[in-house]
Amino acid sequence: MSPSSNGSEPAALVTGGTRGIGREIAARLAGAGFQVLVCGRREPADLPAGVVFTAADVREPDEAAALVTTAVDRFGRLDLLVNNAGGSPAVPAATASPNLVTAVVRLNLLAPFFVAQAANAVMQTQPGGGLIVNIGSVSALRPAPGTAAYAAAKAGLEVLTRALALEWAPKVRVNTVTAGVVRTDDNAAHYGDEDALAAVAATVPMGRMATPADIADAVLLLASPLAAYLTGASLLVDGGGQLPRYTETARPVTP
Repeated sequence: MSPSSNGSEPAALVTGGTRGIGREIAARLAGAGFQVLVCGRREPADLPAGVVFTAADVREPDEAAALVTTAVDRFGRLDLLVNNAGGSPAVPAATASPNLVTAVVRLNLLAPFFVAQAANAVMQTQPGGGLIVNIGSVSALRPAPGTAAYAAAKAGLEVLTRALALEWAPKVRVNTVTAGVVRTDDNAAHYGDEDALAAVAATVPMGRMATPADIADAVLLLASPLAAYLTGASLLVDGGGQLPRYTETARPVTP
């Protein structure tokens, strides 16, 4: 995205941008010349250079709308929204409580919808429109045990992306970056120790897990002029997927 006619730099809002993938996205956008606002429920001890913080719980519609207002009041515009806030603990579907299921769907599906609605209202009035990028997950395509609510919400996010792209074009483009297994500081709790992480990486054709920078690069690509005709798209960033389980046990017979 390029500066506006008055010379101001493009402005971006990254939800959940204080840690992990969101923090890397915010840092890379700031390095690319964006003015960047991130949100979370608690202010972090430090932020990347050029990134500012505001507190918000995007699961609440009023706070989601106020967040977009804060971005516009600060920057005078909003060119890019990255709906990154999300996540879920691993919980067996049979024992997942109604409260947990509701909370997971609110965070991973409803919150992006609420923030996108507010962002679209601003972007539709701007000469250059805007871009919304939803951070999705391969769980939407191949759910793992313990992720039923999360996978369903992320699958809904994929469909939401296409629906919003259909309704909001041509002024506002809406796309998804569908992330595969990503190595972050929180991985040990999900995958295990270094040996376990190496074993997971070995299942990926590219030979490694994704990094937050890989996801951030995909966002930058979608925000560049090279992606000006892309909307309603899902950019799959998973290193080629995962090797089929049968390859671990198959013993082909050589003639």
